[in-house]
Amino acid sequence: MTTGTTAPEAAQEQHGHMDPARALVEPQDGVTIPVQTRSERPRSFDPADFGTPTGREVNWKHTPIARISPLFEQATSNDGVSYSFASGGEFQAPGLKIGDTPRGEFFEPEDITGAVAWHGATEALHIRLPRETELDEPIVLDITGQGAELRADGHLVIEAEPMSKGTVVLQHSGTAQYAQNVEIIARDGSNLTVISVQKWGDDAIHAASHQARVDRDASLTHFVITFGGGVVRVNPNLELAGQGSEGEMFGLSYSDAGQHFENQVYLFHKGESTTGDVLYKSALQGETARSVWIGDVLIGPDATGTDSYEANRNLVLTNGARADSIPNLEIKTGDIKGAGHASATGRFDDEQLFYLQARGITEEEARRLIVLGFLAEIPQRIQIADLQATLIADIEREIAEGVAA
Repeated sequence: MTTGTTAPEAAQEQHGHMDPARALVEPQDGVTIPVQTRSERPRSFDPADFGTPTGREVNWKHTPIARISPLFEQATSNDGVSYSFASGGEFQAPGLKIGDTPRGEFFEPEDITGAVAWHGATEALHIRLPRETELDEPIVLDITGQGAELRADGHLVIEAEPMSKGTVVLQHSGTAQYAQNVEIIARDGSNLTVISVQKWGDDAIHAASHQARVDRDASLTHFVITFGGGVVRVNPNLELAGQGSEGEMFGLSYSDAGQHFENQVYLFHKGESTTGDVLYKSALQGETARSVWIGDVLIGPDATGTDSYEANRNLVLTNGARADSIPNLEIKTGDIKGAGHASATGRFDDEQLFYLQARGITEEEARRLIVLGFLAEIPQRIQIADLQATLIADIEREIAEGVAA
């Protein structure tokens, strides 16, 4: 189900089984049969196998094709972004060319931008947490755009070896046209957190495919946080492959007029006794502000004992802003602990506003408190005090800019 809001309305809540969005069409015995689930979509390393998106495809129909189309062709000079470590540079391993392990151990492009970035990034940046290492401080990689007209393709491999523990932060700023792949491998018993923060300039275009595999008794916590950019499409794909593996996927975005922020989330419970939790929140202000969230959960036939839940919450602050929210759930075994999903999109709760104003709080301050209280849940889950404080300040800044406008 898609929830779009362009006029005042009360919050809406949907629960229960949702029919998966229809995907590409494949011929079979002379009959065209639409692909029904995310897991059945074709994958390929060859961009030509995907063709040029038209906007009619299930995975592109919510995306502004004209604006993102520069990423459908491979970068030539590939000078659109620079990479530098703010901390943890000692954990950078030698670069990985195509064919070098572990590059491609798990990753396989799901769309044309992923295939373009695979070939355009002739050498992948490799971050490796050694076996049984526990990091006290995060690894922070700054990815800085060099110009609005400059193209770049990138491939990053983040590998947590067995029994290691640490956090990797990817910080995007500046402006560029950037197609990016992030391949994440959490090996047996590891505990990995990956945080991708997008604070691009308003004219930046960014399409990213994050693909992660979590092995036996390992855990991955994954964040996508977006405050800036013209079009930012970050699609995380998390496979809980090993028995007892755990995955948490959190997202936060605040889109203003002219900004399109999109996440197509895929959580695949493959192994036994896996646990997954997905929570994405967004706020939108400005007549053309747009957010898109598509959440697909697949509980495979061997994923007995699974416990899974996904939710998306959207707060629309002005007329003309639109939030599309599409949760999908597919279960292929009846032997699970639980599975569910929820989606809600709405405006301010007038009762909350009345309650706060009745206690002497101005309307402007009451609105600030409500928006901050709604969004702060996501940064509060980040166990890095400085980054948490910075993100709370970013939310406050976005709220203030909205009031000023």
